[in-house]
Amino acid sequence: MNSANKLNAYRVAAVNTSSAENLVVMLYDGAIRFLGIAIKAFEREDPLDFNFTVHENITRTQAIIRELNRSLDPEKAGELGDHLVSLYDYFDNRLQEANVKKNKEIIVEIRTRLTELRDAWNESLNQLSEAPAPAAAPAPVPVAQPIPVAASAPPPSSSEYTGLSLMG
Repeated sequence: MNSANKLNAYRVAAVNTSSAENLVVMLYDGAIRFLGIAIKAFEREDPLDFNFTVHENITRTQAIIRELNRSLDPEKAGELGDHLVSLYDYFDNRLQEANVKKNKEIIVEIRTRLTELRDAWNESLNQLSEAPAPAAAPAPVPVAQPIPVAASAPPPSSSEYTGLSLMG
């Protein structure tokens, strides 16, 4: 297996085994990386190579931003989600402008803002991972005899269950 295939296999495994929160950081990292490539393309002398590289990497970044936008759950995200939707729309529109005008300053601006968001997201993940784990529930006490259940009582439905969920 050549090194490109090994790298691709590693990336696929990393995505498949990451939590949703870590995937968001990975998406930010990808967008930042693509914008960095677009910024470096301004040093190229070949106009065709310059235009293609800038266009390709801006559109890749826009795809990531659109995915981040679509993945927001408005019911759970609340006011922060509304702000992120507005911010992602702003990023998308500004990158469209940067792509049409081949404006390096806009690309730098969006990259800076994405880096700030990525760092804030990563910091919140680090704080969550450093938080003490909740106390474990005591182990159930073994019962010698099964507890009888009334024959007329139907089993509780999933909507009646009020216990804790592992999914939060």
